[in-house]
Amino acid sequence: MGPKEKAFRLLDLVERLKLRPYRVGEQARLYGVSDRTVERDLEALSRQGYPVERVGRGLYRIPDRPPSLHPIEALALFAAGRLLYHQAPTKQYQSALEKLARMLPEPLRGLLLRSTEGLKARQGDTRTLEMVARALLERRVLAFEYRSAGSKNWRPKELLVYFLEANRANLGLYAVGYERSYHRAVLTFKLSRMRNARLLEETYELPQDFDPGLYFRQAWGVVGVLGEGVEVRLRFTPEAAWRVLEGDYPGLEVEGELPDGSLLARLRAAPFKGGVPWEVLAWIQSFGPRVEVLAPEALRALWLEEARQVAAKATAVVGKGA
Repeated sequence: MGPKEKAFRLLDLVERLKLRPYRVGEQARLYGVSDRTVERDLEALSRQGYPVERVGRGLYRIPDRPPSLHPIEALALFAAGRLLYHQAPTKQYQSALEKLARMLPEPLRGLLLRSTEGLKARQGDTRTLEMVARALLERRVLAFEYRSAGSKNWRPKELLVYFLEANRANLGLYAVGYERSYHRAVLTFKLSRMRNARLLEETYELPQDFDPGLYFRQAWGVVGVLGEGVEVRLRFTPEAAWRVLEGDYPGLEVEGELPDGSLLARLRAAPFKGGVPWEVLAWIQSFGPRVEVLAPEALRALWLEEARQVAAKATAVVGKGA
């Protein structure tokens, strides 16, 4: 093992011992070295001034004082760590979570680490993640093949990545940017639908006028729009009114309450295929019969047609059972 590998191991060992106590054998298995090598590493760190403490038989740590945080700040970081765990497609996210945990006081630090042990078993597509991340960090054009939802065909794309977004509904990762090979527009692409991602030598600059907050202002998932979206008007029954009032849905405005307790509401949403705001339609359908689409007419017709299809399938199943 060369000096660079040893230096890296020592630096990594410092970070891990600050995070929590580790046993010598545990570190030896992690680095693929002998127990005696780890013991010599601990001795070397002590000689270099690191306060290595023995807190049990073969158990060592380096005391670490996390930054002073307001209780709400600590809770926010803990919640961010839990969301990161749910969203993480690969075990490579583990080191990021450990660095985040170092900022937390106990017992939040230990709770976060113990609750994210499942990351070690995740086997996602690390190559696509790396290519997309590097595309944004290095400002290099990303080339890949893409299969849209419901399609069987893979189509070549070239994307100038402007932003990365996690879907609030499924926590999947999406890349937002200018697709120059076909659409020549700012679009959203799901990373799990990409394959054969690679970086081109060509570079680009992030446009100063691209505002992620503005782009996602009317998004109900990850489909944004730079212009005006579609206005949707809804009527919620009294049974659903409380959910609407407490839901903190983006851009939803309550127009008024009817005498029977129903709510009239409106929102603007980003159109998608065929001009239909599909992400909003899925949210509307989650209310079942406790909501009615009033406008636009195209969305109302689609909502009614899908409701009829559900009813027809339910009737067919009941008929077969009879």
